[in-house]
Amino acid sequence: MLVPRSFLPLAALSLLAAGAWAQDDAAERRAELDANAQETLEKLFANVDGSQALYDESAGYAVFAATKAGFGIAGGGGAGVAVDKSAGSSTYMRMGTAGVGFSFGAQRYDIVMLFQSAQRLQNFVSGGWDGGAAAEAMAGADSAGAGVGFIDGAAVFTLTNAGAMASANVSGTRFWVAEDLN
Repeated sequence: MLVPRSFLPLAALSLLAAGAWAQDDAAERRAELDANAQETLEKLFANVDGSQALYDESAGYAVFAATKAGFGIAGGGGAGVAVDKSAGSSTYMRMGTAGVGFSFGAQRYDIVMLFQSAQRLQNFVSGGWDGGAAAEAMAGADSAGAGVGFIDGAAVFTLTNAGAMASANVSGTRFWVAEDLN
């Protein structure tokens, strides 16, 4: 089958336009993740005593917006940004979580991770599983959970936004670099 010569420039233009739209979408998504990170940090500082001082000590941070739901088996996911404060660089990431056990309900929440050293932040961005046993009952619009202090080089805070979820499960969470956003 022969392709008319006038079709080739049109096809090339279409491919270029599709690439430009994808870049615009990625830029929009990065802006949304950056704005969510700033709002979430402000909420953390306003609601958790000592969190601002810990942030000031940290080499970097990561903020994720996530949703988790379950009925026996729990699953969820989200997206966020990890920031190296001294380098001023951002790495956009995704997360997924799954668990088995008693789970019922749905919850929208934000996770804030503060990293004591640049090496600890780099280890996180490099990826890997962060699994553990959880027994939690969270409900309400503005609950924050975590002690204020670094443990093994990181401090983790969970801020719930909406929904209620009761669970006692073993879950694993995976964080990875969002190649399409970086």
